[in-house]
Amino acid sequence: MSFTAEYKSKLVTADEAVACVKSGDWVDYGALNGQVYTLDKALAKRADELKDVKLWSILTLRYPEILKADQKQEAFIWHSWHLSGVDRKVAADRSVYYSSIRYSELPRYVLENIEPIDVAMMQVAPMDSHGFFNFGPQNSHCKAVCDRAKIVIVEVNQNMPRCLGGYEEAIHISQVDYIVEGESPLLVDYAANAATEADKKTAAFVLEEIPDGACIQLGIGGSASAVGEMIAASDLKDLGCHTEMLHDSYVDMYQAGRITGRCKAIDPGKMTYAFALGTQKLYKFINDNPRCASFPVNYTNNPDIAALNDNLITINGAIEVDLYGQVCSETSGTRMISGTGGQLDFVLAGYKSKGGKSFICLPSVNRGGDGQLKTRIVPIITPGGVVTDPRSVAHYIVTEYGKFCLKGMSVWQRAEGLIGIAHPDMRDDLINAAEKQGIWRRTNRK
Repeated sequence: MSFTAEYKSKLVTADEAVACVKSGDWVDYGALNGQVYTLDKALAKRADELKDVKLWSILTLRYPEILKADQKQEAFIWHSWHLSGVDRKVAADRSVYYSSIRYSELPRYVLENIEPIDVAMMQVAPMDSHGFFNFGPQNSHCKAVCDRAKIVIVEVNQNMPRCLGGYEEAIHISQVDYIVEGESPLLVDYAANAATEADKKTAAFVLEEIPDGACIQLGIGGSASAVGEMIAASDLKDLGCHTEMLHDSYVDMYQAGRITGRCKAIDPGKMTYAFALGTQKLYKFINDNPRCASFPVNYTNNPDIAALNDNLITINGAIEVDLYGQVCSETSGTRMISGTGGQLDFVLAGYKSKGGKSFICLPSVNRGGDGQLKTRIVPIITPGGVVTDPRSVAHYIVTEYGKFCLKGMSVWQRAEGLIGIAHPDMRDDLINAAEKQGIWRRTNRK
């Protein structure tokens, strides 16, 4: 049978496709811009007839129609590997159940540890002449999901970029059960927040540590984006890209001539990534671009692989850091904000790389709901908060007041160094707390 004939034999309407979902099923709903759109509307029509359908998601970009339709909150149970702003809106209305991960391990969780997936559905690019549907800018763990699922449904989006590999960037029609030709929405724009003055000052401290030929990983956040902007405007040469998330900053750095990939030990010349999330500028850039290479996350985020690149510089954000060097990047107390994601992977990789460095960047303070400034260098992690990076692995902590290397430092040295980059108005209180905790020496500066 030709691919065209096989395509026609598997082509169904969205309503016909979602008829396979049964009460009690586990369903993967697609990742990021691969989350289903037309199928979501079709499944929402069945909200009153289904019970306890458990769904997997990651970084949701559109509020799912099924959850809007499930007024009794009995039909659909929402699970997330990493919360987005949309997931937090969902959590304000109903429960969102987070599953703690090291992102580099997610394909293995899917294949070996979670409950079997009854139905996997995801948006994909149109089938190519060889019978493959490209996953678009969300390679991540998509192939593992398809391999584990009993039924695979693809929703074709004519606007989905075709993202070259790497590997595991596509699924063959022979592995697909149903094909739905969707409404082809534009991919969601995800523009980074404008960098604050604190972000820019923090980024400047990091920029001082980046040599020519370095390989760059940027996470989500104002400081990371500010670093990208400053690199694009700098005179740095022959930088590489090995990252979990590709975003607009990489396009800017490439077009400014900063990224060539010439010095990379692995995938030389390639901009290596697990998923891409940004504006239409980014989605246009990655489409059919042989300079970019999409890989599963167990490749991009594996510290042993990433660290093969010398001078790997990893830059990520945090919610708070305590005086012991513990980093919390995913919760505010017990309130879930995002997730572990790949931060721990790249903190490990940065230090493991020859000449590499890992930076956790955060503003020294934020303004609370009461209008008062609150320190983000804290005596202890807020009770209920989750430690994303243990004190034993965190490398550099950076605020707008400076940077401090934690490696090899005793508890009193850490307290002194971190208080030194806290907001000046908060330092006396932090010293008093350190004294009470027994980690402040009388000979320290006061």
